[in-house]
Amino acid sequence: MGFTIHPRRGGIEAVWIERFKALPVSTISDSMERLHGVGMPLRAMHGGGRMVGTAFTVKTRPGDNLIVHKALDLAAPGDVVVVDAGGALENAIIGELMAAHAEQRGLAGIVIFGAIRDGAELRRGVFPVFAAGVTHRGPYKDGPGAINVPIAVADLPVAPGDLVCGDTDGLLAVSPAEIEMVHDRAAQKFAAEQLMMAAIRTGTDDRSWIDRALDAAGCDYRDF
Repeated sequence: MGFTIHPRRGGIEAVWIERFKALPVSTISDSMERLHGVGMPLRAMHGGGRMVGTAFTVKTRPGDNLIVHKALDLAAPGDVVVVDAGGALENAIIGELMAAHAEQRGLAGIVIFGAIRDGAELRRGVFPVFAAGVTHRGPYKDGPGAINVPIAVADLPVAPGDLVCGDTDGLLAVSPAEIEMVHDRAAQKFAAEQLMMAAIRTGTDDRSWIDRALDAAGCDYRDF
């Protein structure tokens, strides 16, 4: 019990950060069999913009942010501070001031499995903040807590050093060992989706797959 701070682990190469920034989270999720992400209850609390960075993980007592303050000082530029605060919504873990400090230090974003406050101010900005809810009640500063340990946020496992991606559809994490494979699959799917969108806009998209799928499922067409 108490406080434990482990060294920062890894760091996703800048080339992969930029490549994943070009991909929607939904497309990445489809390329991971839709098994490695979370939508509700974690939602974007900022004014828009995709988040991609290296996971810098924090586990704290629900409603307490002392160890989160330390994490914001220790995380490196480009890191995403991911906080498991137990999903409790009674007390805010961060607000406008802490988010501004994180942005000034060059962090890529903050994820709180818990609540934030100053919601209107955060929504006017573009610094990525994801959370499970909003409350006016402030946090405690007693602990305990740990930094750079495996955590789970809304059933999404996140390990220190994972690639974390987020947009208005939700969040997901990719282990460093799978980054290249996931990117290649997602990039191919995204290219196919762009071709499909072009066909839709020109009215040339092929919709015959719907009837084939219904026929294969034994759909019974009846007169009313």
